[in-house]
Amino acid sequence: MTEKYTALYEAHKQLGASFTDFGGWQMPLKYSSELAEHKAVRSAAGLFDLSHMGEVEVSGPDAGAFLDYALVGKLSAVKVGRAKYSLITNNDGGIIDDLISYRLADDSYLVVPNAGNADTVAAELASRAEGFDVAVNNVSAETSLVAVQGPVAEAILLDLVPAEQAETVTGMKYYAAATVGIRAGERTLDLLVARTGYTGEDGFEIYVPNDDAADLWSALLAAGEGRGLIPAGLACRDSLRLEAGMPLYGNELTLDTDPYAAGLGPVVALSKEGNFVGRSALETRKAAGPARRLVGLKGSGRRSARSHYPVLSSDGETVIGEVTSGAPSPTLGFPIALAYVDEAYTQPGTELNVDLRGKPESFTVVELPFYKRSKQ
Repeated sequence: MTEKYTALYEAHKQLGASFTDFGGWQMPLKYSSELAEHKAVRSAAGLFDLSHMGEVEVSGPDAGAFLDYALVGKLSAVKVGRAKYSLITNNDGGIIDDLISYRLADDSYLVVPNAGNADTVAAELASRAEGFDVAVNNVSAETSLVAVQGPVAEAILLDLVPAEQAETVTGMKYYAAATVGIRAGERTLDLLVARTGYTGEDGFEIYVPNDDAADLWSALLAAGEGRGLIPAGLACRDSLRLEAGMPLYGNELTLDTDPYAAGLGPVVALSKEGNFVGRSALETRKAAGPARRLVGLKGSGRRSARSHYPVLSSDGETVIGEVTSGAPSPTLGFPIALAYVDEAYTQPGTELNVDLRGKPESFTVVELPFYKRSKQ
């Protein structure tokens, strides 16, 4: 596989980033300390390059009806300027990807799949478009995505927004988006700004043409000076999303999992009229109920569970599940994990063990999310 680089790769190198492969992209893992970056996002702000994510434009008179058929949610009911979290499944109800769709106009949406799935989702949408008056355009290769996340994210963005558009930012609701002018160097760029974070904190995602990405990145770094903003990599993004109980495709979500096992049943709009891909299988799965369900686990010791570690009954004798993600929680101070466990062991308060390389370690089932910011 040919390595791919974002438009900000050189900027990351100059900042001393260490890199990792993620979905075929060379992405910044961390710049100095992933712990410091994690704490910065919780207390001030972090600046992320998310340009590995995909962007697929869906436009035309049938755009809403088409997405109702292609995805499990009712996208035609989304108001212009708002966004919806949804899933794209196969005919068997397996999850191809989780994604966010923004309604930009009555007949125009922007669908944002995960990095490694961008081309797959674009191809799936194109194949499902037959019979609909829509155009599906994969603009991932020409689009960068920069996110500023944390309690002071709004104040940082406001420094770069013309005064007459300040209320567009301050009044933007969670899961909403609008085109906003942002000063970047000598220019003001009209860019799509969304408020749909993946860290458990307030924050904004900014979609920008590749040619303008470096200027935007520099402008945000400058606006964050003195406010605690630092560049942040994928390592802390993973620990942040885990604390917030948010699933990661490839860990909690795969073709072998379904929305009901993953706790995403409300995302599936079985009440909507007409057929959609995977509907029959999902109706059957909902009626049967999942054999295993995703839960949160809190460790009582210091050792952390990791992906694929077996989950055991409280006596340590029976394998009753498998960890999908796990790490020490920098914010909470104890190990946390997400795991699929047998339905009989999913009640909060249930005592379990995780096999940590041959040694059972005590964990307790807890409600998700592990962390919830005080201001919602």
